[in-house]
Amino acid sequence: MLALDLAADPEAAMAANLGQAILAAHLTVIAFNVAGLVLTPIGAWLGWRWVRIRWWRALHLASLAVTAVQALFGRACFLTVWQSALTGGSREPLIERWVDGLIYWPLPVWVFACVYVAVFAYAATLWWWVPPRA
Repeated sequence: MLALDLAADPEAAMAANLGQAILAAHLTVIAFNVAGLVLTPIGAWLGWRWVRIRWWRALHLASLAVTAVQALFGRACFLTVWQSALTGGSREPLIERWVDGLIYWPLPVWVFACVYVAVFAYAATLWWWVPPRA
């Protein structure tokens, strides 16, 4: 039924596709952030040179900083806001609902703010524990 509705409304189909693309980008950012938090100390211990690349580490720290600042101001991630605006309550495919359930938890904003600030503090500490090279 959703496919028929979207076929009848090309703008809705475009918005749904953009919403799915934003979800994919959001998952990529989450994977990048989590991988950096886990692989940086492991890589330092194993002697992986790439974990000390300055631009990569700066991008990782900046991404986490943006997330933490948004949460401190009580705002949802801009990718979440964009995806919600584009999908606007339309019935999502099963896999998309499953992924949404993994990354969008029904918790108060202050919980996310605390977690994101703690994660950012850990990433900033990694900057000194595993200093990047020029």
